[in-house]
Amino acid sequence: MVIALADGVADFLRPHCGDLPVFSPLQVGKVIKTLKNADVTDVVFAGKVDKDVLLGRLRFDVTLFKLLFKLKDYRDDTIMGAIKEEFEANGINIMKQTEVLTRFLAPKGQISSRQPDREEQADIEFGFAIAKKIGELDIGQTIIVRKRAVMAVEALEGTDAAIERGCKLAKNKAVVIKIKRPFQDDRFDIPTVGVDTLKQIADNKGSVLAVEAGSTFIVDYDKCREFADSRGISFLGI
Repeated sequence: MVIALADGVADFLRPHCGDLPVFSPLQVGKVIKTLKNADVTDVVFAGKVDKDVLLGRLRFDVTLFKLLFKLKDYRDDTIMGAIKEEFEANGINIMKQTEVLTRFLAPKGQISSRQPDREEQADIEFGFAIAKKIGELDIGQTIIVRKRAVMAVEALEGTDAAIERGCKLAKNKAVVIKIKRPFQDDRFDIPTVGVDTLKQIADNKGSVLAVEAGSTFIVDYDKCREFADSRGISFLGI
């Protein structure tokens, strides 16, 4: 069984699915009810719901309203932890994305043909350590570096906006690093990159995309490799 949590996602999934219930991500109660009526006991989440949908004057269903009312903060781990507990209270287990979608995880080593030069490699090593520290604070998964200086850190605006901002500040040869947050719950929000990520880097004169191997999903691996090669981007798992 597949449930879509956005109309755009539904348009993509519909040709591949039979019955496809479509709900707003704010309709947690209806999602749980639909799963229970179908005797579903295990689910896996794919993709991400942007947190800014929780900040507007939107209509939450009763279930989500009660969950949000009890939260001590709106950090990703806090929100998803509450949703996990609600699913489990209704007899539904949320499986780890990394165990179900293993074949999409980034390998360690070079993915595109071009290897990072000495300066880029130094930026990768510098940025990876800082990205992990930022991840511990539950701020974001992506950091943009140039000459061992942080150009931008991903926050609520998301990866693409952070890349655009960081690459513009770097002028050229920006190194983009994406990691999994330490202590992250593998049921939700595993870092993901695809052709759109690489295109954003290329269009803004970035030069490297380094992702955490074994902890980052690559969508359309072959297309990503081909695109990176066509634009001279060094794409690798670290």
